[in-house]
Amino acid sequence: MNGFAFVVSLAIFVGGLVLMGYAFYMPGYELIAFIGGILAVSFAVAIPVHVLKRVDR
Repeated sequence: MNGFAFVVSLAIFVGGLVLMGYAFYMPGYELIAFIGGILAVSFAVAIPVHVLKRVDR
C-alpha cells in the first residue's frame, strides 16, 4: 500500500508542477491552470502526510 500511494502521490505532484509550468502558455486559462497545479501539489503532499499516517496503524 505504501508503494502504491507513493507512486500515485509522486505522479500527482509532478503533474501539478507541469500544470503550473504550462499555465503561462494557456491564453485565457492561466489562473485556472496555475491554481489547479497548486491544488494538485497540495493534494499530493497531503496524501503521505495525512492519509498514510492513518492507514499504517
